Amino acid sequence: MTKNGTKGFSRLINATRFTFKGLIAAWKNEEAFRLEVLGLLCILPLAIWLASSYLQFALLLGSGLVVVIVELINSAIEAVVDRIGEERHELSGRAKDMGSAAVFLALILTAIIWIAVVFDRFSG
Repeated sequence: MTKNGTKGFSRLINATRFTFKGLIAAWKNEEAFRLEVLGLLCILPLAIWLASSYLQFALLLGSGLVVVIVELINSAIEAVVDRIGEERHELSGRAKDMGSAAVFLALILTAIIWIAVVFDRFSG
């Protein structure tokens, strides 16, 4: 049993509701999240065309999803830091910078995967 007393199927329903609530909040409040989701949707047809196997398609799509996932985590960190207070603090800045760095590294990973698949596809 969880803190709020739900268990089993009720807990699953609540968790799903909270998940969609989080996705909607990110869509409404986070421009970077919207841009990354739209970017993912735009590259989806290219991934379908470019991939020569299901594994390649999973890598292309999965790397894009990793960016969106890390952006959600970064947005959550920023929301918590902003909730704590408006004053500037070294640790708050560090937390936000690290979240941003994580998104950047996810984007680099995505670029590496896409470049590798392109080279594999057109190298012979």
